[in-house]
Amino acid sequence: IVEQNLMGVAAGLAVSGKTVVASSFCMFATGRAYEIIRNAIGYTGANVKVCASHSGLSVGEDGATHQSIEDLGLMNMIPGMTVVNPADDVSARKLLAQVCDMTGPAYVRLGRAATPVLYKENQRVVLGKAIKLREGKDATIIATGSMVAPALEAADILDKGGINVRLLDMHTIKPVDKRAIIAAAKETGAIVTAEEHSVLGGLGSIVASVLSENCPCRLKMVGVKDTFGESGKPDQLFKKYGLTANDIVKAVKSVKK
Repeated sequence: IVEQNLMGVAAGLAVSGKTVVASSFCMFATGRAYEIIRNAIGYTGANVKVCASHSGLSVGEDGATHQSIEDLGLMNMIPGMTVVNPADDVSARKLLAQVCDMTGPAYVRLGRAATPVLYKENQRVVLGKAIKLREGKDATIIATGSMVAPALEAADILDKGGINVRLLDMHTIKPVDKRAIIAAAKETGAIVTAEEHSVLGGLGSIVASVLSENCPCRLKMVGVKDTFGESGKPDQLFKKYGLTANDIVKAVKSVKK
């Protein structure tokens, strides 16, 4: 297992003029090789796209050592690093193509488990611009990656209960779509973020930072709290760590009080 060398070679190829895609398990790509990504790729602005699979709790039975719930925060803090977290196959392919067309370092977060296909092939997916999946006036759910599907389910449940929520797929973590976040705060007054990642340094923290500087409003974060994961089936882990559609529903109801 030589992820440090993998990233070093990728940086060298990029410096020689190549567009490089480097891939490994999320924990080892962003964890074991963090310093190499920071110094050899980020600091030099190398044209390397780190595409990490097996992210989050959905790695399942492999347990806490393999469940990367810190990677978005780590990559977000590297200056000049574009950070992408697609929700499905369609958006992943479109975003990866755009990432490869741009110049400079990027991180693309991918999962292990099969995920529902949410978008049609003609869906417009633009790097740095959130996708509005639902319009709503009572609150906004901002979800990323694997949590977009549960967020859609939550929106359906809430709608049946008379709560009309806006839903944004925030597939680009950096540069985050500040306009969409600020508009949601101004127009709906309450926001819930949902991520298969720690709320410390992840989407929730990023949204909170945007809101505090531009348009403070009520905010609730659905994600992994200050804890490690454990071995178990993905659906069991999502339930234990509060990452289900019902958890999103509860968060929306609480933030509206």
